[in-house]
Amino acid sequence: MLLAVLCGFVAALFAPLGFRRFPLWAGRFAPLLPLGLFLFFLSHIGPVSRGEPVVVTAPWIPSLGIDFALYLDGLGMLFALLVTGIGFLIFLYTPAYLGGDRRQGTLFAWLFAFMAAMLGTTLAGNLITLFVFWELTGLCSYLLIGFDHEAEGSRSAALQALLVTGGGGLALLAGFLLLGGVVGSMELPVLLASGDLVRNHPLYLPILLLLLGGAFTKSAQFPFHFWLPNAMAAPTPISAYLHSATMVKLGIYLLARFSPVLAGTELWLALVAGVGGLTMLVGGILAVLEHDLKRILAWSTVSALGILTLLLGVGTPAAITAAILLLLTHALYKSSLFLVAGALDHGAGSRDTRQLGGLARRMPWLAVAAILAALAMAGLPPLFGFITKESIYAALFLSPWEPLLLTGLMLAANGLMVTVAVITGLGPFLGKGAPALAAYHPLPPTLWLAPLLPAALGLLLGLVPNMVAPLLLRPAIAVVQAAPVNTVLALWHGFNFELLLSAATLVVGLLIVLSRRRLLALLPASWQEGGFTQDGGFVLLLRALLRGARLQTIIVQNGRLRYYLMATIGVAMGSMGLTFLESGGLPGSLAWPSGYLHEWLAAGIIVAGALTVTVTDSRLGAVVALGTVGYGVSLVYILYGAPDLAMTQFCIETLAIVLFVLVLYRLPLFTLLSTPVVRLRDACMAAAIGGLMTLLMFYVLAQPLVPHVSDFFLANSLPAAHGRNVVNVILVDFRALDTLGEIVVLAVAALGVFGLMQSRRSDGEGK
Repeated sequence: MLLAVLCGFVAALFAPLGFRRFPLWAGRFAPLLPLGLFLFFLSHIGPVSRGEPVVVTAPWIPSLGIDFALYLDGLGMLFALLVTGIGFLIFLYTPAYLGGDRRQGTLFAWLFAFMAAMLGTTLAGNLITLFVFWELTGLCSYLLIGFDHEAEGSRSAALQALLVTGGGGLALLAGFLLLGGVVGSMELPVLLASGDLVRNHPLYLPILLLLLGGAFTKSAQFPFHFWLPNAMAAPTPISAYLHSATMVKLGIYLLARFSPVLAGTELWLALVAGVGGLTMLVGGILAVLEHDLKRILAWSTVSALGILTLLLGVGTPAAITAAILLLLTHALYKSSLFLVAGALDHGAGSRDTRQLGGLARRMPWLAVAAILAALAMAGLPPLFGFITKESIYAALFLSPWEPLLLTGLMLAANGLMVTVAVITGLGPFLGKGAPALAAYHPLPPTLWLAPLLPAALGLLLGLVPNMVAPLLLRPAIAVVQAAPVNTVLALWHGFNFELLLSAATLVVGLLIVLSRRRLLALLPASWQEGGFTQDGGFVLLLRALLRGARLQTIIVQNGRLRYYLMATIGVAMGSMGLTFLESGGLPGSLAWPSGYLHEWLAAGIIVAGALTVTVTDSRLGAVVALGTVGYGVSLVYILYGAPDLAMTQFCIETLAIVLFVLVLYRLPLFTLLSTPVVRLRDACMAAAIGGLMTLLMFYVLAQPLVPHVSDFFLANSLPAAHGRNVVNVILVDFRALDTLGEIVVLAVAALGVFGLMQSRRSDGEGK
């Protein structure tokens, strides 16, 4: 299974070369990988359906105790089959859709990588693995949405999706860290068994909010719903794969996966069900006000994601069952309708519903696919969508929280879905077409075969629903509700309240269809032509962020070195000062420093040189005083028995003085430009950092010595580094990189001075 998850990344590496050298054969062989993966996961459906998950672990970061873990259970199986099954259709469809586009290799590379990232996310066995693949899906979607990178719309849509979902990813990471800390483990089986511990913990609220932030941004829940329709700037195969059946379902997957841990509280019900219900209505209303096929389908996807979120928020066994049914149903009919939209754009040259109509005779198989998918979306028998819709009504009518309100809202949302089904699935083929579309070209077979397969599967599942219930749906439902289930599906339950609601849904949908033209006439012309972007708040926030960044740059990065030094020293002072205070400060009594006269003279030379540097108005005088400080340090080395260090210090100081003199000897004296207040501020800053360092030094001297460091060097100097002089061995071997860095600094400085001298010499010769 590890190879099955990662092989997509390997295929992504070779896809550009394969399509460059063998474009025809590469396009034909590309669908075999997702098909093979689909069959591979299907081969594990037996043990998984019996409640025996497949667990694979491999060492990843042993020092941190993190393994690369995969966990295939009922929920993971459902998503793995959706990712690979829909992926097979997309890979079958894309070569004919792109035709002779030379960028096919790049597109397939990103599609392979995205498929692998999706599999890794839905099959992850611990939080770290899940988060890594979660972010990889965001990165791949950014590259796919911005595939037409020369178009401004594609670039902005890709960036918007990345920023929104990336921000949610950061929240998700924080939530995972808190959750792992509360439970004491990052492993998924341990987490799923710790629901009572998490729900009763004081950190339950932040964990819930952070995880919902990741889920809501990924699945385009209100108020993050705007990015998904804008992402329709991508080519149709990308839209069908990312935004109908796979990526946007990751937020739903997260909610379903962690329902056993987080669900069952009033806060979960209010937040998840409330946001889902609002998203459901907003998406449905905006869908019927659009004209572009892809944007209509995108807004209806937002609405369907809202329904899924609402059902998971309600959280009853019936609601979870309805959510899993809708998850499968929506993937089938929405992928088919997206592919139909792309085929219409390819064959008829338009996606505008006002220009499409009467195409059933010219594109019969595509019409069959669109009509079947539209009937499933509308929830008509004998499609699987009918069973799903009745399950939703039954679940909400028995909801413990506001059943009448939820049922009424769902009736309105499903009525809007019926309208969308008529507009997108029936109108282009059975409606009256525009004369401009009289000229069209026939479609390649794969452009109608790919949407026909999921639409036909929706019909087959409607006729024999229990074909997949025990093997695929029931195990997934059992994982989400953390209890065994016995789901029995049927196309006909007799005349009941759910059937009455289904009939009412059709009536509401047809009424909206009949009044839609009048409603659209009331909208401003700009809205009718440009659609509903709904991202005004995002644009304002992004502009505010950029303005804040510019203001911060002006204030902080102003090009003045003294302010950079003040900021650096101030932060260092604050950090060290707080640490010093938290450690208890200085001990009660400190021994007064003792020393001989020559030692005090050496210290006096160092202090005098430092003071001279700060008060002199001559650059050369400052250089000489700075050298005096260095020579004074050399005297200290000599007095304490380190002549080799003293010789090194003498050489360095002499070289530094020579270099400074060569550079600065022709510069004028210092000019007094600062005010007394500024000089006083600088003096206070210098005195504060110097005083703090003095206090820290006293604190260190007051602590007991730690002998094991010196013992280590004494014991290993000769056998390990073959040197008897411990100081030299430390410099040359144990601190080799540090010494090398010092040598490099001096060498670079020398080269700079040499270049300046050569430049002056050239200028003098030119004159």
